[in-house]
Amino acid sequence: MPASSLPSRRLSVAPMLDWTDRHYRFMARQITRNAWLYSEMVNSGAVVYGDKDRFLSFNEGEQPVALQLGGSDPHDLAIAAKAAEAYGYNEVNLNCGCPSPRVQKGAFGACLMNDVDLVADCLNAMQDAVEIPVTVKHRIGVDRQTEYQVVADFVGTLREKTACRTFIVHARNAWLDGLSPKENREVPPLKYEYVYRLKQEFPDLEILINGGITTNEEIAEHLKICRRRHDRARGLSQSNADARLGCAVLQRRTRTNPIRRFSSLAIRIQPRTNRLRTRHHPTPHRPPCTRLNARPKKCPHLAPYALRCRLAKRQRRQPDSRRMERSRTRKYLGLMPYRVNK
Repeated sequence: MPASSLPSRRLSVAPMLDWTDRHYRFMARQITRNAWLYSEMVNSGAVVYGDKDRFLSFNEGEQPVALQLGGSDPHDLAIAAKAAEAYGYNEVNLNCGCPSPRVQKGAFGACLMNDVDLVADCLNAMQDAVEIPVTVKHRIGVDRQTEYQVVADFVGTLREKTACRTFIVHARNAWLDGLSPKENREVPPLKYEYVYRLKQEFPDLEILINGGITTNEEIAEHLKICRRRHDRARGLSQSNADARLGCAVLQRRTRTNPIRRFSSLAIRIQPRTNRLRTRHHPTPHRPPCTRLNARPKKCPHLAPYALRCRLAKRQRRQPDSRRMERSRTRKYLGLMPYRVNK
């Protein structure tokens, strides 16, 4: 998709781990045509040294779509960004807000907010490697850093040292100790005022607000505040704590409930999947048959059990000497012809 035809970032679906994969993004694109879609966070090392098709493939109908990368090595991030551009992504985003323990071991994510110079090196390396926009997503602070000046210094330093002009701000602190990733999306208090102040201090930057925005009413309220303050805040990023945000866009435009539409589709599909499942795997509600001659045609879900019964019956056959003796006796009595299977 040419850069000139790309929509604005007025509304976007934030990157959500285990949610915004290629299947979810394709469904979200059926709901809205103008919202930006972000991928799950992908480790730069996985793209550089792993299977690129596995991590970067997507449907062209998802565009505009952005790839979020996680890492702290400028060289690897530059290679991964170059690969993302070759695959057709419209934007590359650097993750500086994930507080996961696994991410902390790799020294990236929210840990990068404590080393703004390293973040600047990473952004510069990515921007030198690609022509598409390079953006950054971050928090308002780390651990107990509750002052506004922390996030203001972070954004101001990157503004001076890099060409990055789009910042996605999750209006919560990232607590690296004591909270799980899920709790980090709920427990730290939201401070939207910090994001509004960022836009006032840096009017030349594109500031996207993120965190806790889950309904149409909340989206409209944030846009109303932006218009009231005359700060031209162009973007709202949907909360990475709730995967139902894409549905809110459709409700606002068509006054229909997409959940009902997809739930009815699931109801139609479910009986068929249940039949396929019971064909090969007996359920607890249908106990296995104890007959040795269970017919697969009448009981398709018992076919494996019937096959095991037949094999067990063959294994219980008597030795050849006994069979030969019984065969001679039956021939003498005129019950069967003399024949021995060797």
